[in-house]
Amino acid sequence: MPRLITISNRLPISVKVKEGEFVYEQSVGGLATGLSSTDAKENYWVGWPGMTIKADDQAALAARMNKDNLQPVFLTDREYENFYEGFSNKIIWPLYHYFKQYASYKKTYWEAYRQVNERFCEEVQKIARPDDVFWVHDYQLMLLPKMLREKFPDATIGYFLHIPFPSYELFRSLPWRKEVLEGILGADLVGFHTYDYVRHFLSATTRILGLNHSLGKVNMAGRIAEVDSFPMGIDYDKFAKAVFEKETIREIIELRQQLGKDKIILSVDRLDYSKGILQRIQAFERFLERYPEWQGQVTLLLILVPSRATVDQYQQLKEDIDQAVGRINGKFNTLRWTPIHYFYRALPFNTLAAVYYMADIALITPFRDGMNLIAKEYIATKTDQTGVLILSEMAGAAKELTEAILVNPDDPHDIVRAIHKALTMPAEEQMARNTAMQQTLRRYNVKRWSEVFLDRLKEARLSTEKIKRKQFNERVLTEITEAYTTTEKRLFLLDYDGTLVDFHDDPQKASPDEYLYSLLKKLSKNPDNCVVVISGRDKETLERWLGHLPLGIVAEHGVWNKDMDGEWTHADFLETEWKEEIRPIIEYFVDRTPGSFIEEKHFSLVWHYRKSDQGLAEMRVHELIEQLAQYITPRRLQILEGNKVIEIKNASINKGHAVHRWMEKYPGCFALAAGDDHTDEDTFKALTNYPNAYTLKVGHNQTAAMYNLPSNRDVLRTLHTLSEQPVTEAKYANKTA
Repeated sequence: MPRLITISNRLPISVKVKEGEFVYEQSVGGLATGLSSTDAKENYWVGWPGMTIKADDQAALAARMNKDNLQPVFLTDREYENFYEGFSNKIIWPLYHYFKQYASYKKTYWEAYRQVNERFCEEVQKIARPDDVFWVHDYQLMLLPKMLREKFPDATIGYFLHIPFPSYELFRSLPWRKEVLEGILGADLVGFHTYDYVRHFLSATTRILGLNHSLGKVNMAGRIAEVDSFPMGIDYDKFAKAVFEKETIREIIELRQQLGKDKIILSVDRLDYSKGILQRIQAFERFLERYPEWQGQVTLLLILVPSRATVDQYQQLKEDIDQAVGRINGKFNTLRWTPIHYFYRALPFNTLAAVYYMADIALITPFRDGMNLIAKEYIATKTDQTGVLILSEMAGAAKELTEAILVNPDDPHDIVRAIHKALTMPAEEQMARNTAMQQTLRRYNVKRWSEVFLDRLKEARLSTEKIKRKQFNERVLTEITEAYTTTEKRLFLLDYDGTLVDFHDDPQKASPDEYLYSLLKKLSKNPDNCVVVISGRDKETLERWLGHLPLGIVAEHGVWNKDMDGEWTHADFLETEWKEEIRPIIEYFVDRTPGSFIEEKHFSLVWHYRKSDQGLAEMRVHELIEQLAQYITPRRLQILEGNKVIEIKNASINKGHAVHRWMEKYPGCFALAAGDDHTDEDTFKALTNYPNAYTLKVGHNQTAAMYNLPSNRDVLRTLHTLSEQPVTEAKYANKTA
């Protein structure tokens, strides 16, 4: 069984020095818990040990940690400062959480980030085997998947981002946006907490890298990178059972004695500007003003965990929170009641569990949060099903915990209303809401999260392996060449745009060059060859470009046909009256989509959008198809989605029908078909049962073709190779027989 190598910024332990000796304590984080149950017999973990280690001590400490399947990445103070505090937390963290004004795009940060990612890659190489499964985690290591892919081309690599991914409009402001996307896409499977983040990421890959995707599958060179959402869970049983532990019960009794009978509103957060802590406190103040009857009866228990104390924004935030708490307490407190109980420290696990259990309300209102496990932990401890969760709709957890009271964290009035609703909610409603959420959390816990991700990772890698088996290579070229030279008759069925020539923004400028003319002439002048260009273009254009060559031409996907020495003929019983009804619809979309235009053929209408904004065009495509759907079936029409085009034509005509016509002329011949888009799939399918047929698809999309080629230049290279083949004795032998 393959080993799992987890790579994250931090190891699941923290190294400390006690009495001159190195000791390390096990982490209780969700990630470590989730991966502890995987099926791999040998799990390795690569990461920073939590402190700077002197060069003289590194070898001995590494040897000791290797025995526990830990591979430390040692960094200097300078490296860690620029990599972690710099690029990771002064650029990526604010940008991804929509605080772009805090981002500091220093090149020194970027250089350190790249170098540290390379250092991680080097440490992985020290322990890796070819069949290992690599799982890279979070925003500190976004370049690592690609680096690993370059070192281990056939490896199984997963990547998971634990924070939000921003919209394209924000992400594109990152100077190193391409490098980050390419780094992440080195993985076979890219995971996010929610579909919103998936959508933003796919939009960025399309607009910045120009990569195509379908159903979350991004087409890379010779492989697929799948992108999906995997909402991270918690160790549900750990929190649910903690309520019954003696230490937790003792904490509950002590806290209840201190707080009396007041209703408790709990706020637990790490100090961070993305959490909306100050605004939450201010909303509580407004609540006390708007509902004075609750003064003296409700207490905000504010627990703030120290974080990044040296960063200016965090220092200022801490100062603002301190002032707000002091002002509100000074404004409302009485001899027996303090509105806000404020703790600036991390709490031990049992104390935290006690606080969760006691709280009547959990007030969790981040401006933007990847998941927010605190919300889930709170619900898990409510063993009597009472208590109310008020949750920001901007938190990833809001997608799962839909029974919570969801609020807009930027609207203090919304938060005030939510607090009042929570305080007055009947116990029966509380229990119904919490029971539903607990069922969700219990079933999809952190162990299940890791299992689902790793299972999908295996599936994603299998998809890539299937694609690799279909990749055109020298072996395939040799096989095709041998079949070509030993067969009496040879038929070439070649698409034009994207197959024989590159695409052009102006379709009329994609005319053949001298090399293509020379190649087609050489192939078609061989008396044993029949070359047919099968295109969706109109016959006038194809006649102008190719009519002087001794080859067959199929225009408009099979509407028009021309033999090597014949006249143009077209299919019978084709109607065109439908155009007058359809054309205004497409013209409406041309008006609404700058850069798009209509092409009218004899028996079809085509909407081109290659020059349009990609995001807008994608939306318009769905709109157009939806509007056309009602006209298609009764008029026996068909919608074809090509490469940046939508074509409406008669349903009875396609390239497959044209292929059958030519194959009937040359039964048992060698056939080579090449195409690049959906319209060519009919050609490939039509040749499925012909033993001497070879079908080639330009690009890496899934296809009915036998093989995929990276670009149209590979098609031309293949045709050139065949055109240079001499007539062999084996072929003459076949003719004589």
